[in-house]
Amino acid sequence: MGLPIQPPLAEDRSDGLITIGVAIEVPEPFGPELQAWRADFGDPSAWLIPAHVTLLPPTVVTHAAVEEIEEHLVKVATGTRSFPVRLSGTDSFRPVSPVVYVRVVDGVQPCDELQRRIRTGPLARDLPFPFHPHVTVAHELEPAALDRAQQALHGYAADFLVDSVGLYEHGPDGKWRNRIRFDFGLDSA
Repeated sequence: MGLPIQPPLAEDRSDGLITIGVAIEVPEPFGPELQAWRADFGDPSAWLIPAHVTLLPPTVVTHAAVEEIEEHLVKVATGTRSFPVRLSGTDSFRPVSPVVYVRVVDGVQPCDELQRRIRTGPLARDLPFPFHPHVTVAHELEPAALDRAQQALHGYAADFLVDSVGLYEHGPDGKWRNRIRFDFGLDSA
């Protein structure tokens, strides 16, 4: 049985729970560049969420579970080989969800395999939608702003090597922060 799906909470938690997520952070210079674009489109989350590819969506856990989760992520990371990712062009989840994103066009299969391994053990949970690796650049904005984002980054491309994942924690200020990075342990192919 997986963990319940709950949205991230931005207020102080006095109930012993925290909201976490696991992601591939888009490295410099691409990550900050995509955050700047996101801010330019008017997305208020631009500087609260580093540019990333989600592997485990926001998940509420107890503080007591974090040590076991970190041990689990060490095991997953040490058994993972680094892999290249290519971002190219845009797409949207509209009309289901008001999201425009930059597409992951190379590295989809390793991302999928990695997220499946992450969502085992103490992080076993069901997903509300099928896994689809992407980098969000506009979320919950007016249709015109979403259209502008999709058009402005239509020709965007970036290549980088994924050699780690991060465990992120949602702070009381609404900002997602990397709690710890887990470096991959296998040599690249």
